[in-house]
Amino acid sequence: MEAAPHPLPLPLTRRTVPKAVRRRRFLVAVADHAVLIGLAIAFLAPFAFIVLTALMTNDQALSSRLWPEPFHFSNFGDVFDRAPLLRYGLNTFLYAGLATVGMLISSVPVAYALSKLRWKGRNVVFILVLVTMMLPPQVTIVPLYVMFSKLHLVGSIWPLIIPNWFGDAFSIFLLRQFFLTIPDEYSDAARIDGAGEFRVMLHVVVRLAKPALVAVALFSFLFAWNDFFGPLLYTGEDQNHWTLSVGLAQFRTLHQVQWNLTMAATLLFMAPVIALFFAAQRAFVEGVTLTGVKG
Repeated sequence: MEAAPHPLPLPLTRRTVPKAVRRRRFLVAVADHAVLIGLAIAFLAPFAFIVLTALMTNDQALSSRLWPEPFHFSNFGDVFDRAPLLRYGLNTFLYAGLATVGMLISSVPVAYALSKLRWKGRNVVFILVLVTMMLPPQVTIVPLYVMFSKLHLVGSIWPLIIPNWFGDAFSIFLLRQFFLTIPDEYSDAARIDGAGEFRVMLHVVVRLAKPALVAVALFSFLFAWNDFFGPLLYTGEDQNHWTLSVGLAQFRTLHQVQWNLTMAATLLFMAPVIALFFAAQRAFVEGVTLTGVKG
């Protein structure tokens, strides 16, 4: 006698949610995030205005119209024809890149010594580092300018790069706080295996502190990219050493009536750092969050 065939399983059907329920869920979600939505609109509105104005003609930019008809992408090419933005961009990348590398190389050993090494006077030195954070830069700008002037470096971007190779108080503070969250057992195990302090720092602590390194590197890069006072002070009237911030200010002065070109230049200035932030957003948020876990 043949066995009866097993019945085929019924296909799973997804239950449709009624429109009234979906509408109510949507309204509840909007109400729960009303403050965040309002802040997002407030932050994105100026950026949207810059983008739309950059795609307008000169007559449209001076009118009350908010939407470009048609879109003029040629404004971005005209900006490169009116100003040497490629040279300014290269100077800015050179300044921001070398300053960030120098800041990491000089700040990591200090943060490691203040967090993982036991030595007399460590807390006093850390307090001195914190005190330098409270010192306004205007206090030291005159003696620094005199020193670089005697070294014949005024008129270039080297006075902006060299100080970053001697440590940064804010970066040392953030790295030190993150290094404290790393268990000492990892460092002790490496020392038992015969590793020296430099190797422990480089192969154990630094590898575990990648989020903090990304965070402080991003802080340093953004500060150098947006820095206006330093390049204006040290580069002077030599356009060959201007950064994008100084070049954009000069461009706005020369083309203050042509708002479409000014906004196009502003958008080109903002684009690299926006892309950089979104690329490193996860590591940046993780590094900033974990720096305050252990004091």
